[in-house]
Amino acid sequence: MPSTITIVDYQMGNLRSVQKALEHVGAHAIISSDPDQIAKADKLILPGVGGFGEAIAEVRKRQLDQPIVDVIKSGRSFLGICLGLQMLFEVGTEGGNHEGLGVLQGSVDRFAGPRYAAGAEFKVPHMGWNQVMVRQADCPLLQGIAPESYFYFVHSYYVVPRDPSVVWLDCEYGETFCAAVWKDNLYATQFHPEKSQAAGLKLLKNFAELE
Repeated sequence: MPSTITIVDYQMGNLRSVQKALEHVGAHAIISSDPDQIAKADKLILPGVGGFGEAIAEVRKRQLDQPIVDVIKSGRSFLGICLGLQMLFEVGTEGGNHEGLGVLQGSVDRFAGPRYAAGAEFKVPHMGWNQVMVRQADCPLLQGIAPESYFYFVHSYYVVPRDPSVVWLDCEYGETFCAAVWKDNLYATQFHPEKSQAAGLKLLKNFAELE
């Protein structure tokens, strides 16, 4: 029986667009805010749009933090998207310091800007299509995706992992920043695969087909 992908609902994600993208590639996906259902998920996606502090507060208020961490620790496949990547880290610095889930060591920092580099202006937020650079080409979510593909970003903050070995993709926006992390069963992207057309859909299909 094909696995079901559970999308975490904490009232701040673009949930339906993620679900529709998964359905487009043939995956079965449900949206849930039930801690017990999330804890039992075959595979889990934590999406997100908005501010770090408000988001992590909602996750904790709804008692979703421990089920999310438990799924990751269990070895089941997990995908974080945008804010869902950022909340995995120890601390977010948006509007003060906020404690994250602490699954990965490091912080979430703001782009310096607007600023100029090499004759170009880099505004904040970083919004639109940008090219990624592959650090870990053997990542299973990259199968069938051309190196240096373009993905769609919308963010003012980016993750700074303490362990550089977890960085899977980099991106340039006036400076090099981490565009995605991968550690064992945990995958997370700063960009939005559900908004990234063919490359993003292929990434989601690869996630859905993980054993």
